[in-house]
Amino acid sequence: MDQVKQGTDALFILLGAIMVLAMHAGFAFLELGTVRKKNQVNALVKILVDFAVSTIAYFFVGYTVAYGVSFFSGAELLAAKNGYELVKFFFLLTFAAAIPAIVSGGIAERARFGPQLMATAAIVGLIYPLFEGAIWGGRFGVQGFIEAATGAAFHDFAGSVVVHAVGGWIGLAAVLLLGARSNRYRKDGAMSAHPPSSIPFLALGAWILAVGWFGFNVMSAQTIAKISGLVAVNSLMAMVGGTLVAVLLGRNDPGFAYNGPLAGLVAVCAGSDVMHPAGALVVGGTAGAIFVALFTLTQNRWKIDDVLGVWPLHGLCGAWGGIACGIFGQTALGGLGGVSFLAQFVGTLMGVSWAFAGGLAVYGAIRAITSLRLTPEEEYEGADLSIHKIGATPDREASW
Repeated sequence: MDQVKQGTDALFILLGAIMVLAMHAGFAFLELGTVRKKNQVNALVKILVDFAVSTIAYFFVGYTVAYGVSFFSGAELLAAKNGYELVKFFFLLTFAAAIPAIVSGGIAERARFGPQLMATAAIVGLIYPLFEGAIWGGRFGVQGFIEAATGAAFHDFAGSVVVHAVGGWIGLAAVLLLGARSNRYRKDGAMSAHPPSSIPFLALGAWILAVGWFGFNVMSAQTIAKISGLVAVNSLMAMVGGTLVAVLLGRNDPGFAYNGPLAGLVAVCAGSDVMHPAGALVVGGTAGAIFVALFTLTQNRWKIDDVLGVWPLHGLCGAWGGIACGIFGQTALGGLGGVSFLAQFVGTLMGVSWAFAGGLAVYGAIRAITSLRLTPEEEYEGADLSIHKIGATPDREASW
């Protein structure tokens, strides 16, 4: 029976890894549908190559930093317990690789390809694993400090803060250092609108992400014995709450409609295992409102050119999710308890501070060495032709 359980656990977490791997196609199509046509190929290539770089950085460096586990041993040892430790790495890799995928959407249409890959290696190899190890790996004494100060450890079941808020705040740092797209905000105060190039592809990306998210959240149990239907239904309720509020406040705008469910899912990750479904609905709906309001403020009033709104969506909704876990996880609101508002607030503040500082350090260092962005001519021509030498839909066959 032990062998059957080991095999079942390995299969369980492997299926989770595959579902979250599929979410990277969602990131790609969400970005492809949002950017202008001259940058669609770049969106697709970035997500794939970022994942490949993330795999190397996380396998050789990042996973060891986070959990103290090294894979420099024989294959016989690695294959123990049906290779559970290897597929656990695969599962957690898909989370780590989500960080550069999140950042990619914020810096779209004007970032150079090579420097972004350099940033990916640094973020996935060091910046992200240090916080991941502190919260999920129990390393560096951070959880002990939070528990001593507040009476409870920081709870983040599936990564509202560890993954999403960290990715969103790194993305904000990158966007600020990179600057706005050419002619986005003019000196006379006018703004150039860049509507999505393909609502169908944007919607496809959002649907892929939403479906994969049930692997992201439910399989965070990591063993079959710990699986909980509560996590699945809470994820569902947060998804629909975010959708309905975003449609209402966004006045039926399809961009808001399809980012609304993602906002809800981002926010529910942290407390999806302890909230009541009604609480998850409120958390998701609030996240939908946060995204619509802050995306509008970011773009129009503050003039921060975050193309996909990764800071409002992941950075702010993720931070809200970390704090909301300490509210709606309480038994007084129908939750399972065992969480503290103060612990959630302190842990969330630590996460966003670390991420923003880390993003400034990584992208600032790269900018000191080389240019982060395309030349004005390359940006005008588009990243597809400038970097990849082909557009998404060539008008004619190539001449030989």
